[in-house]
Amino acid sequence: MSAPPGPPAGSTPKAPGDTPETLGDTPATKAAGPARETLHYAVRNPKLLIGFTVVLVLLALGLFGPPLLDTTDPNAYGGPQAAPPDSTYWMGTTTFGQDVYAQFVHGLRATFLVGAVGGAIAAVVAMLVGFFAGYRGGVLDELLTMVTNVVLVIPALAVLLIINAYLGVRSVPVQGVFIGLTSWPWAARAIRAQTFTLRTREFVDLARLSGNGTWRIVFREIAPNMSSYLFMMFILLFGGSVLIASSLDFIGLGPTGGVSLGLMLQSAQQWSALQLGMWWWFVPPGAGITAIVGALYVANVGLDEVFNPKLRES
Repeated sequence: MSAPPGPPAGSTPKAPGDTPETLGDTPATKAAGPARETLHYAVRNPKLLIGFTVVLVLLALGLFGPPLLDTTDPNAYGGPQAAPPDSTYWMGTTTFGQDVYAQFVHGLRATFLVGAVGGAIAAVVAMLVGFFAGYRGGVLDELLTMVTNVVLVIPALAVLLIINAYLGVRSVPVQGVFIGLTSWPWAARAIRAQTFTLRTREFVDLARLSGNGTWRIVFREIAPNMSSYLFMMFILLFGGSVLIASSLDFIGLGPTGGVSLGLMLQSAQQWSALQLGMWWWFVPPGAGITAIVGALYVANVGLDEVFNPKLRES
């Protein structure tokens, strides 16, 4: 009787306990490939690095700057009036002796907060409407699309003006909530269109045949395949919330307490800082708003280049 055939020449015999998992061929290892590739291009994309660096620096200043100040009240009248920047007051003082630097770091915190609240609420509403309208279709799709179109044609800024004008007490979180509830329609329509293209894929059909419900299919199968798109959408919603909040603040409908970058611009305009040549009063908040929104846009362009293989640079 002939001996059983041995392993091919040059191969390494496997031990009896060697399985694909013990040899490193695990699903986690396979999934790490695309993630490692994305990270490879992300750390080499100058737009992404510059954009996120600017945002993180301003965010750190807004988070850690206020506790390092000598005063907890950014509107305190404690300094010389209309003083230009010096070693004591890094950004000068207002007409009333308020420290512009203290207002700036507190304003950064409020600006990031309203952007995060408004962007998060808008993103959640847009995902719920877009996912279920695109996946279920039929009557639900028609109903959600009608609601989206109605909200889309309503002038959001006018609605916010009316709501803010009649609110007795306005705060940054409340402002973010109203901004989020009026700025989601365009994102919902985009998510709906993307969901339409994914709901007929094989992995969705397989999940449906396996008996998975709508919620599980949407958030375990469809949403992960749109994660990069959803992240980029949130960045745009974040920047849009910052711009809308700054506009409301500038026309005097911002928070009734505290300080924000938009409120700093409104105070500078109200007390004729430009005419008086007090550039240190209106330049920092204007530059801060521009830097946040501009850096988010640049980072979003960088993310598009990272996630889209056709736009990647080797």
